[in-house]
Amino acid sequence: MRQKLVAGNWKLNGSKASIESLMGGILAGLEGMDNVAVAVCPPYVYIPMTQALVVGSRIGLGSQDIADQDAGAFTGEVSGAMLKEFGCDYAIVGHSERRAIYGEQDADTARKFAAARKYGLKPILCVGETLEEREAGITEAVVARQLDAVIALEGVEALTDGVIAYEPVWAIGTGKTASPQQAQDVHAFIRGKLATLNAAVAAKVQILYGGSVKGANAAELFAMPDIDGGLIGGASLDANEFLAICKAGN
Repeated sequence: MRQKLVAGNWKLNGSKASIESLMGGILAGLEGMDNVAVAVCPPYVYIPMTQALVVGSRIGLGSQDIADQDAGAFTGEVSGAMLKEFGCDYAIVGHSERRAIYGEQDADTARKFAAARKYGLKPILCVGETLEEREAGITEAVVARQLDAVIALEGVEALTDGVIAYEPVWAIGTGKTASPQQAQDVHAFIRGKLATLNAAVAAKVQILYGGSVKGANAAELFAMPDIDGGLIGGASLDANEFLAICKAGN
């Protein structure tokens, strides 16, 4: 049985004071939730501070992105080796905001997935469709294309070293949430697609849902057979909300 994972993506939010308070609340509230894996992904500059706060706990640490290069003249980039040196366990790759705002292409995401694996980081591969794509009936084609870029570069077996996060772009930060069945349908499609290539990989890989998950809807979402937890945005900035989501996955 796949363990549930709840990962908080703080995006461009946080300060020393707010992170100290947030992590204090999360660490205190996780007592007894031993069946759910938990991770937080702060902005780069707060990774060392967050590492110090979670040391000795079972909370994993992740980055919100990763360079597809190892080193060199790439101003503003952060490599997998650097992230690993500061205790990161995960790296988000291909988030819809990286794709939409910064023009990241499927091939870029695939190279970042490979870079994370190279340095022993677990990539959280984000896939998902826009509202226009959903209304056009091409959700599965879009998600398949995004997955295929990684599979073509790394092979389907590489996905067991990572996590997949389905995030319908139209439900991120909008307050809209895919219904549990809508989310399940896409998760089942992803798992079914992988099963045609490697049944063992399909059975093992965690597929998270990301799209306005809250304490109030987490249990219903996580009850779906192919939803293995959540990639949490806004609700991960509130200790009580985040803990309620973790509890739903416990």
